[in-house]
Order: sequence, then structure tokens, then C-alpha cells
Amino acid sequence: MSQLNTVWSPMNLPSDDNVPDNNYSFCIDLNTAQPWFMSKGAMIAYYGQMQFTALTHGLQGQLLQMVAQQFSAPLYLGDYVVAEGQGKLIIGDRGYDINAYDLEDGNLTIRAANLLAFQPQLSLNQSIVPGFLTIIGTGKFLASSNGPVMFVEPPVRVDPEALVGWADCPSPSHHFDQAWVNSFIAAAGMRLGINSGEERQFDFTGSGTVLVQSSEKVRDDSTVVRTIQGQLPGLSTSGLQQINQQITQQLTQHQG
Repeated sequence: MSQLNTVWSPMNLPSDDNVPDNNYSFCIDLNTAQPWFMSKGAMIAYYGQMQFTALTHGLQGQLLQMVAQQFSAPLYLGDYVVAEGQGKLIIGDRGYDINAYDLEDGNLTIRAANLLAFQPQLSLNQSIVPGFLTIIGTGKFLASSNGPVMFVEPPVRVDPEALVGWADCPSPSHHFDQAWVNSFIAAAGMRLGINSGEERQFDFTGSGTVLVQSSEKVRDDSTVVRTIQGQLPGLSTSGLQQINQQITQQLTQHQG
């Protein structure tokens, strides 16, 4: 019987690894001494006794203290739960690839939509780059991607929609292809709010590692939307009108 036809149970499921021959699911060996932060909706099945507590309510005692110390990303509190208990926890993300990464006294910034779970030894912080989170410390975390992930070293320019994250290197700067922007088609596209990886890239310099998925499709943009929404109360009427115009143009472009 192949792995694809295997009937899984607590006895033959792996510990802290992908289910064999299945890059789309991961099995966490959860124990009472080691809770996990986990993205809401990531749990697809579990064996044993577990409970999942939202970070926005129901936290008490040591659990509350752990979240206060390790989770310094208030904009994302509503996106995660704490998984506690003992048993085998299987997680997935709508058929996207799942990979485990080990940080050792490291510093890695990752697209918030791709971060599935992480051990509480790691601290989570909001990045200055909208839609990204920074993980600091030593421990394991899980991330999904639209296709396999490649690791590349700077200097390199990356399509923003293909970027998963970066480790131990400075935050990227925006690079705009002047030849493209100066062309008539690109100039018209800019007025319509059209962007592409050929026109705009993230420019990484220095040392470190950049994580790139093998697709130019962002898994989810809800965190970027939330970041933009958080800035709206500080805008003037003129600023809001300009954004509304851009949104109207973008919707027209998508519907056309």
C-alpha cells in the first residue's frame, strides 16, 4: 500500500513533520509542556485531548503571560489561537505547500498570510513592512506557500507577490524599472493603478537569505487590507477621495 493510500492513526503519524508523501499537511506532536500558536482555521484533525483558545479572549494565568511576552503584533491577535493539550494535531492550509523551519537565535520576517504556526519560544513582532511579521529567537515555525519555496541570497530583486520572507538581511527597498515606467503603456497603467513584478520589485542587498515561492500569486491579502484600514482614520477628506478613486479604478480593471 502506498503512502497516499495509508490509513493514518496516532501510531503511524509522524512527529513534527509533514505527513509522508503529502506536502499539504503537517502533524504536530502536541504535549502539555509545549503549546503552539496556530493560525485560525489551520486545524484539520487531531487525536487526543486539545483545546484552542483565541488570543482575543479567554486567556488566563500563564497563558495570558505567555501571549503578552511573546506576541507583540496587536494587529494580528485575532488571527491566531493557542493550541494546548496532548496528542497528534494535523494542520493544513487549503492545499498549499507547508514547510517547517527551525530558527536558532535568528531573525526572520515572513508574510503574515503565510505564517501557520509557531512555538512560543519564538517572539512575534509586527514588521515595518505592511503585511509582514518578524519572528525572533530559537524554535520551530510552519509556513505555507503557493508552490515550493526557493532560498536565494542577496543581492536580488523579487516580485512582491512571490516573496514569502527574508532572514538575517535588511528590509527590502522598492525598485521601479524606469524603462518600463517611462513607456506609454506603463505610464497609462500607473494611472490605472496597475502594477506587476516586471514594473516593481523588492530590492534586497547585504547578506542573508530570501524566501521566494514558485508562484506570483499572494495566498491571502487580508492582512494588507487590515493595515490600510488602520491608516484610514488619520487621512484627510482629500486623501480618502484619492484612495476611493484608486479603488474604483482597480475594481473597474478587475471587472473588465
